[in-house]
Amino acid sequence: MTQQKELTNPALSMGSFVKPMIIGAGIALLVISFFVFGVDAPHPDWGKYWRARPLIVTPLAGAMGGAFYAFMVYQSSRGFNRTLAILLSLIVYVIGLWLGIVAGLDSTMWD
Repeated sequence: MTQQKELTNPALSMGSFVKPMIIGAGIALLVISFFVFGVDAPHPDWGKYWRARPLIVTPLAGAMGGAFYAFMVYQSSRGFNRTLAILLSLIVYVIGLWLGIVAGLDSTMWD
């Protein structure tokens, strides 16, 4: 009679998502700050608080990119190719960051 070993996979927990999400949001905040705080004379049609939308929307997009990275790291621990997972995460993050910048700056700097 042979004994079978149970394979254990690392658990997917909320704690494993928090750090990559914070890092992704921080990078996105730095990128959008470069654009937003570089404006010397904003257009009068943009309103008084035009900076709020891009400073909220873009870090949220970055946080979602970080969450996708954490998910792909989890998938790589379950057998998915690690190099492909990191490459796919980087591509998804850059595209998500670009879309977050466009959505944040819509009707202000991106018109």
